[in-house]
Amino acid sequence: MALLAAGLTVSGAVAVATLRAHLIGRVDQQLTPMAAVLSRIPARLIAVPSERQSPQPLSPQSLSTVPGMDLIDQVYVAYLSADGGVEQESVRWLRDGPRDRGPALPRLDTAAVERLGGRPFDATGSDGGWRVVAVPRPTPTTEPAPATALTATPATSRGSVVVAASLGGVRSTVGRLTMVCAATAAALMTSLAVIGWFAVRRGLRPLRTIEETAAAIAGGDLSRRVPALAAPQTEVGRLAAALNVMLGQLEGAFAARGRAQARMRRFVADVSHELRTPLFGIKGFAELHRMGGLPDVDLTLDRIESEAGRLVRLVEDLLLLARLDEGEDALPMDLAPMDLRTLAADAHNDLRTLDPRREVTLTGPDGGPPGEAPVLGDEARLRQVISNLVGNAVAHTPPGTPVRIGVGTAGGDGVLVIADEGPGMPAEEAARVFDRFYRVDGSRSRSGAGGAGLGLAIVRSIVTAHGGRVELRTRPGAGAAFRVVLPREGLPPRGRTGPGRA
Repeated sequence: MALLAAGLTVSGAVAVATLRAHLIGRVDQQLTPMAAVLSRIPARLIAVPSERQSPQPLSPQSLSTVPGMDLIDQVYVAYLSADGGVEQESVRWLRDGPRDRGPALPRLDTAAVERLGGRPFDATGSDGGWRVVAVPRPTPTTEPAPATALTATPATSRGSVVVAASLGGVRSTVGRLTMVCAATAAALMTSLAVIGWFAVRRGLRPLRTIEETAAAIAGGDLSRRVPALAAPQTEVGRLAAALNVMLGQLEGAFAARGRAQARMRRFVADVSHELRTPLFGIKGFAELHRMGGLPDVDLTLDRIESEAGRLVRLVEDLLLLARLDEGEDALPMDLAPMDLRTLAADAHNDLRTLDPRREVTLTGPDGGPPGEAPVLGDEARLRQVISNLVGNAVAHTPPGTPVRIGVGTAGGDGVLVIADEGPGMPAEEAARVFDRFYRVDGSRSRSGAGGAGLGLAIVRSIVTAHGGRVELRTRPGAGAAFRVVLPREGLPPRGRTGPGRA
């Protein structure tokens, strides 16, 4: 409303100023020729009138017939001497209204009139403003001019003639326009203020709904969403859609944080349990030996050494997983071209050594003869992957269970498969088998001392660090097949890289 008031004020002022300048221009257009005519009329023809009598020359009737004289209420005519003294003056009232005795003229001697050059200027009066034109009176030449001529060649000035017109009509017209502009602006602003008040309240209603939704979310209700308050192409509609997307992401982030915190609590609990078991064993054997309960010192030291080795392996596995999780620079990979057939042959020998009764076959990824599988990888880390998969197959299947090792390429990537014909796993267990400290129950429970449930988690982390993936295909009674897929030789690595290799 303030901007509207300023705009209406400026536009009204411009309109009023333009009209006033135009009307004064019209008055000037009448005064200039009138002054030229009166400068050639002898002063004796201009008599001083009374308020009840107008002289015959320049009567109201004759002046009112001149075009544009509707703006002029009074006409003042004065004949001045060369030094600026008034020789004769007269005021004519053209219509009823306030009457002024004439303008307050400055000193208009011959030099001042010549400096003005016939240009109109403003003067004040007792009842308002006047527009004044002063022109010199010529002296007649030796050859009289024709009677109809309005101009003559002056020789020396005999004084000047001043013609002034009251600006009462202009002031009245401009005043009416000012009143109309002010009344129109007031009515317009009042109407727009009332309409705008309702419109703004209606327009802000969706924002109040958004505010209530935000307050509810701040109170903990992350499931709240902003309702569809307007058409999707409007600003409010787009704002509501953007807020709903943001709220969905926030809810997902909070849910992910909750799941991460729950996993962290489980991880800390599992680590504490796994570390406590070998530590209690070491502590117990040491106390029994000190109390003389274990006379065989070598056996006691072997048990302590075994538990200490288990503890060291657990800590090393945890450190490896932590470094793999930290990022690219935490565990640099010494990547080099290699063939997975070397790892497959070593896995074949390891299985035959661990359980000579097992039937171990070497095939392609999906059967058939084995093929070359060039990849870009860190051989030491990949050997750790294969060692964990082989140990998993031995630990979680009955003795003598056949195992197939497949190696080759598929879809341009190197593939290595460790498949057994053991009892398999249900889908819910297969979905969690790569989680840390997760150990399956039942027929695939670990045998002997077993591990801490970190082997497959390490497998997935190392394969992911190489830019590859590890897949598990299993179902109850159909065994389990772990499939490692790595980028081929010559392709840029999609995971971490070590210094000096690309």
